[in-house]
Amino acid sequence: MALSKVNFNSLNVTPAASKAIKFNSSNNGIETGDVGGSLVLISEQTASSSGTLTFTSGIDSTYKEYVFKFIDIHPETDNKHFQINFSADSGSNYNVTKTTTYFQAEHDEDDSTTGLSYNTNFDLAQSTSDFYLGLAVGNDNDQCLTGTLHLFNPSSTTFVKHFIGVSQHYHQGNYSRNDYCSGYGNTTSAIDAVRFKMSSGNIDAGTIKMYGVV
Repeated sequence: MALSKVNFNSLNVTPAASKAIKFNSSNNGIETGDVGGSLVLISEQTASSSGTLTFTSGIDSTYKEYVFKFIDIHPETDNKHFQINFSADSGSNYNVTKTTTYFQAEHDEDDSTTGLSYNTNFDLAQSTSDFYLGLAVGNDNDQCLTGTLHLFNPSSTTFVKHFIGVSQHYHQGNYSRNDYCSGYGNTTSAIDAVRFKMSSGNIDAGTIKMYGVV
């Protein structure tokens, strides 16, 4: 991968700041590729009364990090949870053993209730079950969920597979709810497929995009 270079002599950099920058001694430049990566769109799935949205190709050793962006996920049935699971056998089974944690912040429309809590009911301990990206999503015409999940080095055959997710959704009880989840797939087998679904009923509409991080 080619990296862009910036001439250090043209920059006004303090000594303290320079410690955080990687220099290329051969041409007195800064490797801007070390400062931030870029996203490469690999695949996109759009729901239309879909039981699941799955990504069964493109998850391999090409990238060390994959990002899934879910946009305007609208459940067919009210008060259902948006879920995800992983496969280590190309999508034949979505049953990777996981340990996860989950917390949420919420605020309702009439300003009567707020909350910030760790939700023990929706984390997992060495479980093969689906885990939660968003709880109790509403299915009114204007209600939906959006968010991001990061999956790190899924092709490793040495380490477990870490992930971090965050979602914002319109809760069925007319709350703005911001949900945070993280954990690891406790396997040294490569993860090569990902499945998204509601806890019951279909995904009525919405789009999920999968990116590789360069």
